[in-house]
Amino acid sequence: MVKLNKIYTRTGDKGSTQLGDGKRVDKNSLRVDAYGSVDEANATIGLSILRTNTKIKKILQIIQNDLFDLGADLCMPDKKKIQKLKITKDRVDYIEKKIDSFNKELAPLSSFILPGGSESSTYLHIARTVTRRAERKVCALSKKERINPVAIIYLNRLSDLLFVLARYTNNKGKKDILWKPGKNLKKK
Repeated sequence: MVKLNKIYTRTGDKGSTQLGDGKRVDKNSLRVDAYGSVDEANATIGLSILRTNTKIKKILQIIQNDLFDLGADLCMPDKKKIQKLKITKDRVDYIEKKIDSFNKELAPLSSFILPGGSESSTYLHIARTVTRRAERKVCALSKKERINPVAIIYLNRLSDLLFVLARYTNNKGKKDILWKPGKNLKKK
């Protein structure tokens, strides 16, 4: 269990931070950027929790804990001799079950949708786009360093879940705002 008695240590004042294995790296390293982006996604999900119903709130609270586990996974370089906390396939399975459950209540889409429709949906779309950015950062890290491959799958599936939940909170898709390609382009 983590115990934090002192919040500031001054050890990062010169632009470095300590990874889970004790190694110091620059704060703008790919690894720190990746798990920092996961933390940002978690914070936006926290905002979504404030603006949604109890059923979805409970799911998002579970996701927030998963994202802390994922951050812990990413902050520890993947070395064979080190036992570490890893995000696992069963967490991806959990998300897929939730996607399938909510999606079966939605009408199929005939167009892309624009973020909006309701306050709750808009917050979920923000969380979705921040999660997509975190996924891109983790993908970039995976090209340079070895990571748990489930991390990318988890974030990919999470953004899908957030999309489905955004539609669900839009009166099960009835308040979705459909994209109309070229609607505002001048005709020549």
